[in-house]
Amino acid sequence: MRIAVILAAAGRGSRAGGGAPKQYRRITQRTVLGETIARFHGRRDIETVQCVIHQRDHGAFGEVAAQFPGLADPVNGGDTRQDSVLRGLDALAGRGLTHVLIHDAARPFVDGDVIDRVITGLRDNEGVIPALPLADTLKRCEQGRIRETVERTGLWAAQTPQGFAFQSIHKAHRDAARGNKTGFTDDAAIGEWAGMTIAIVEGSPDNTKITTARDLERARVRSALPDVRTGHGCDVHRFAPDRPLVLCGVAIAGAPGLAGHSDADVGLHALCDALLGALCDGDIGVHFPAGEAAWKDADSALLLSAVAKRVAARRGRITHVDITLICEAPKIGPHRRSMRERVAAILELEIDRVSIKATTTEGLGFAGRGEGIAAQASATIIFG
Repeated sequence: MRIAVILAAAGRGSRAGGGAPKQYRRITQRTVLGETIARFHGRRDIETVQCVIHQRDHGAFGEVAAQFPGLADPVNGGDTRQDSVLRGLDALAGRGLTHVLIHDAARPFVDGDVIDRVITGLRDNEGVIPALPLADTLKRCEQGRIRETVERTGLWAAQTPQGFAFQSIHKAHRDAARGNKTGFTDDAAIGEWAGMTIAIVEGSPDNTKITTARDLERARVRSALPDVRTGHGCDVHRFAPDRPLVLCGVAIAGAPGLAGHSDADVGLHALCDALLGALCDGDIGVHFPAGEAAWKDADSALLLSAVAKRVAARRGRITHVDITLICEAPKIGPHRRSMRERVAAILELEIDRVSIKATTTEGLGFAGRGEGIAAQASATIIFG
């Protein structure tokens, strides 16, 4: 799959009050648009993030874009969101893309799990949107009076990013423009009109859209609260006597190595998964696929460093990591200090924020039989 993202950011956001358009208002150290870009920029499964902006906003956009090296040049939007998305699709045409995610720039709290579910759904569907089932009772009103209660069974509240096969949604948008079909409230509606089959995946209550000044204030309050997350990782590798053994970034002489595509450092692999878990950003296999030539015999310190950069890009700060190595041999005690120092150096942490422990399985299971080594890790990240 070759995937791009279109961020619809050309609106003026008049309901959010005076001043700059809402996408350029700060809710943290970043603007709304900056926070939204951060959710997609740098993901290995996304080739490019294409922002569609208002023609008067290039100066403001330039300040935001400076935080994201390699971000594509923006495209000027049209008079409506529908026009703007079509311009974004036109800008991406001819690049060999297979799929596109279309996202509201004013939804800065979309998380990696929602994005993952949409992308996964695109493997079997022409279109996929995240949505939540409606829980509130619905009333249809006229002139301020209730006319009827609407049955909510089967009704869902649509969110973004909405994902589509690129050629299908591009054609649907072009056909709608040629036929002067307007008034669609989202891209899925255009796809439905064009006869596309579109599936629903679970959205998130946190994936809210900023529309009013009150929404902006709530976003600032939410962002100001301590956001502390923990992640857990687990990895297993069997012994491979023809390779050197590397554990937690330290080479251990006189012990059989571990089988794997990279250097098979089971401790650092578990820690990568713990950090990615705290980010809600997939796992090590998503970002460093087994079989990809770039990671053949790679030093796992490079993988951990890349994950740490993903944490920093999300404005996260790693505050503590804890690794447990599970094996009968080798003895970990003599190497514990070196391992802690190495992990601390990779993550740029004080050594007293890095814990490395070891245990055996009392002769039970594959580790007890001396067939390999397992590792578990936890990580704590503070965002904001």
